[in-house]
Amino acid sequence: MNILDKIVAHKKREVDRDKRETTYIELEESEYFHRETYSFRDFLLAPERTGIIAEFKRKSPSKGIINDEALVKEVTKQYADAGASALSVLTDRNFFGGRKLDLKRARRANTIPVLRKDFMIDEYQVVEAKALGADIILLIAAILTPAEIKNLAALAKSLELNVLLEVHNLEELERSIDTNLDAIGVNNRNLADFTVSVQNSYDLVDHIPNEFLKISESAISDTQTIKDLKKVGFQGFLIGENFMKQADPGKAMQEFVKGL
Repeated sequence: MNILDKIVAHKKREVDRDKRETTYIELEESEYFHRETYSFRDFLLAPERTGIIAEFKRKSPSKGIINDEALVKEVTKQYADAGASALSVLTDRNFFGGRKLDLKRARRANTIPVLRKDFMIDEYQVVEAKALGADIILLIAAILTPAEIKNLAALAKSLELNVLLEVHNLEELERSIDTNLDAIGVNNRNLADFTVSVQNSYDLVDHIPNEFLKISESAISDTQTIKDLKKVGFQGFLIGENFMKQADPGKAMQEFVKGL
């Protein structure tokens, strides 16, 4: 089993446990379930914002601990103040050190879209994302069938959630496109072995239909990369590790955007 297989196997057990602990009815009674979600498109394309989806991430399977001292409320607020178009918050605890409470805290502190960054394999997680205060969910093509993507995306749209599909290659892209998607992200990190290459974004950009927002994810560490990616059609840029590896992630983003 590669790391992605291990994550999915663990996630299935985790979701089964969560279903026993918190019912759908309880999720629907949560404080954020009936809030009006923010439009990912509106914020991503807003001229006064940077197009950056700034991520709060404590650790990863490939790097281990990245930053376990930063506070999610403080960092995400600094991200937003620095011009982030959206926030990405990891909620996977076992492999990434995330917490569902992190997403709630980010939601409470900010008035821009928040992406629930997790390995979504079940309808329960989509409903839970809404309950936690997310505006966007992530669907990873590498772990889902086309039918699963279609079903999860349709459920998300019925809950007024935005949907970001993540792909790693042309085959995943072509089999996964669905009308209920809002954005397609090209992950420059191979989730099987964690090697990274921004070339992946250049290879796939012209294959993404223009009706979808185009996002480049991971391996972005300088402003020139963003400028170059914009020239070929990307509108959004997910950056986490480059900021989180610094002692003050919010300040790191503030300094970074000066070069845009």
